[in-house]
Amino acid sequence: MKILLLGGKGQVGWELQRSLAPLGRVTVLGRGRHGDLSGDLSDSAGLSRTVRAIAPDIIVNAAAYTAVDKAESEAPIAYAVNGQGPGVLAREAAQLGALLVHYSTDYVFDGSGDIGWSEDDQTGPLSVYGSSKLAGEESIRTAGCQHLIFRTSWVYAARGGNFAKTMLRLAGERERLSVIDDQFGAPTGADLIADVTAQAIRSQRCDPTLTGTFHLAAAGTTTWNAYARFVLRCAEAHGVATQAKSDAVDPVPTSAYKTAAQRPLNSRLNTAKLEQSFGLTLPDWESGVARMLAEILEK
Repeated sequence: MKILLLGGKGQVGWELQRSLAPLGRVTVLGRGRHGDLSGDLSDSAGLSRTVRAIAPDIIVNAAAYTAVDKAESEAPIAYAVNGQGPGVLAREAAQLGALLVHYSTDYVFDGSGDIGWSEDDQTGPLSVYGSSKLAGEESIRTAGCQHLIFRTSWVYAARGGNFAKTMLRLAGERERLSVIDDQFGAPTGADLIADVTAQAIRSQRCDPTLTGTFHLAAAGTTTWNAYARFVLRCAEAHGVATQAKSDAVDPVPTSAYKTAAQRPLNSRLNTAKLEQSFGLTLPDWESGVARMLAEILEK
């Protein structure tokens, strides 16, 4: 089985290189050109030529424009990468009879309410980023290819920057921290996303009716404030000295921080459809974060 992985150098893409390897021969493309091949989602012609040259059985798109605030002033490139690029992949997948796997976001919703969003809930993005990701979803559905769209949220990885590393750095510099306490979601590891993706692909290959949109996030709910306090408790348990302790994280509302793009307050995702469809159980967010912290704190 031939697999084309786009965005292979990002947090999720890096983990996908590992999880997809046992399924077949994986061609990994990062951003830009690779000889005659292009991994640039804004390069429609190059993207089409690349898919046709490789003729994969599965296309996994982990590439995206993710600069949420910057997207407000760079809407054309955000829509080219997040909206038009996935449509190109979907049309090529339809021609090949290939499966397209794509990642979307809770930002397609308006962040209202206090329960987990289900796949069929009304969308209503608050930002250019969210709108561009929704456009990508719609272009895939319109193309009519077999597809798995995974909406996820609050993604982190041990590799690269993340919220936990930022909290540890700031706690090392300050005696108190101020962290938002009115946004709710579940920190979700890139490794979990990659492993679920591989499991879902295997299931879909056996049952081609398993297509559509699924919510993929760790179990449980927290706030950024409680997340920060959890990180500092883990640091304390590992003997890492910080100036700010877990009881010195002050709660503040989202309105305290002015950003170009509006953030959803409710990023909870109901994952029942994914778990039932693929026979999976998603672990609590705490276990994934604790494991990631153990990896970076014990180095």
